Amino acid sequence: SNSSAESLDRLYPTVGSTKPPRKRTTSQCKSEPPLLRTSKRTIYTAGRPPWYNEHGTQSKEAFVIGLGGGSASGKTTVATMIIEALDVPWVVLLSMDSFYKVLTKQQQEQAASNDFNFDHPDAFDFDLIIATLKKLKQGKSVKIPIYDFTTHSRKKEWKTLYGANVIIFEGIMAFADKELLKLLDLKIFVDTDSDIRLVRRLRRDISERGRDIEGVIKQYNKFVKPAFDQYIQPTMRLADIVVPRGSGNTVAIDLIVQHVHSQLEERELSVRAALASAHQCHPLPQTLSVLKSTPQVRGMHTIIRNKETSRDEFIFYSKRLMRLLIEHALSLLPFQSCTVQTPQGHDYEGRTYSGKQITGVSILRAGETMEPALRAVCKDVRIGTILIQTNCNTGEPELHYLRLPKDISEDHVILMDCTVSTGAAAMMAVRVLLDHDVPEDKIFLLSLLMAEMGVHSVAYAFPRVKIITTAVDKKVNDLFRIIPGIGNFGDRYFGTDAPPDWSDDEDALST
Repeated sequence: SNSSAESLDRLYPTVGSTKPPRKRTTSQCKSEPPLLRTSKRTIYTAGRPPWYNEHGTQSKEAFVIGLGGGSASGKTTVATMIIEALDVPWVVLLSMDSFYKVLTKQQQEQAASNDFNFDHPDAFDFDLIIATLKKLKQGKSVKIPIYDFTTHSRKKEWKTLYGANVIIFEGIMAFADKELLKLLDLKIFVDTDSDIRLVRRLRRDISERGRDIEGVIKQYNKFVKPAFDQYIQPTMRLADIVVPRGSGNTVAIDLIVQHVHSQLEERELSVRAALASAHQCHPLPQTLSVLKSTPQVRGMHTIIRNKETSRDEFIFYSKRLMRLLIEHALSLLPFQSCTVQTPQGHDYEGRTYSGKQITGVSILRAGETMEPALRAVCKDVRIGTILIQTNCNTGEPELHYLRLPKDISEDHVILMDCTVSTGAAAMMAVRVLLDHDVPEDKIFLLSLLMAEMGVHSVAYAFPRVKIITTAVDKKVNDLFRIIPGIGNFGDRYFGTDAPPDWSDDEDALST
């Protein structure tokens, strides 16, 4: 478990413990509320559409709103109102307060006596701000320091942010650095009367940060007011929009929201259609490894492909195939020579895994059926999950939820999904791993069945990802179903009914 996973879990309130009959959870249409209902939770969420093209590279940067203004001007309140009014998925609020520099012992003593100037540009770590915002804008996962205003120091733990479509960056010095300004797509200055700001600061610092009234007033007169006059108010001329009266100016906020919506509409992508017409008629890539089609493997495929096969038999023979697939994949990991001593006192020249750790990541829901096979042959393996669903209006995959183990970037990752047709969902999952700094050549995509289209799509976009399967079928029909195929794996395995418009590899549904 890690801090990002724990923070995500807190977003999902527990519902009744009584387990209802299993029902298929379908992708939500735009006209329906963004809810995913499970047996234990009601998840309030919406999906993040593709932020990359058919080549696997980022083609859509996050839209960054810079929100500046004096201390206690209401920037956070305005930011919250914008987020609520936008009503789009994957919006991130990034506060400049998280990026105060680490103080020396002498500066700590000054801060304790209210003699350190926290309202000067030098108090902020602009290098870290720029690096973090640049990475977040590029769609990468970032770690945000957590600042303790009571002790004037950074805490040991970090907060993980990932997947922003819109980033709202707020702070008193939001417009104080030239390199930082280049990253802002829209600059908003919140202009609030100085008396109101002072009253708000008194209330906040006394009730939330444990300060006394004399210390707050001393700091305001010595540092806050002069800094506003010298460094903050002059940056108002750099703003694209000035919001007088802060959160009370609903007209200005409505105009901001309309502008952001228009910008986001221009960035919409259609990845799946591009995949259907790309990379065809090429020989299968060298990164593909197909399990040898022995009579045993062929026999198991015969059973699980047969539409008359009972659910019990389908599960049994699917599990057998999964075990063979996992063992085959593990044989492709890097190994090095080692010597051990046998109980008889003789040396044995053997092999041992040369990596640091192996992590399994399942693309829900079908991919989680492969987890027991991985656990059975790989001791103490860590497991992560990614939930991807197809939007029923656009046909595009959408990222709804992820939970990845800590320091996954140092591991070899076994990415598991049972069927891959177009490769759109698999590409999104690979992109998530890359955004969390997993090296491309350490990703192993495992699937029981793949279409040639999906193989080509993944291999073209990510040529160093190893693709491992038990069979490759030639065709995908107009509904993106694999032909001859296996049917909807998740529905056959879990005993749920497929809707008429199901597709093979975008079977990633909550359970």
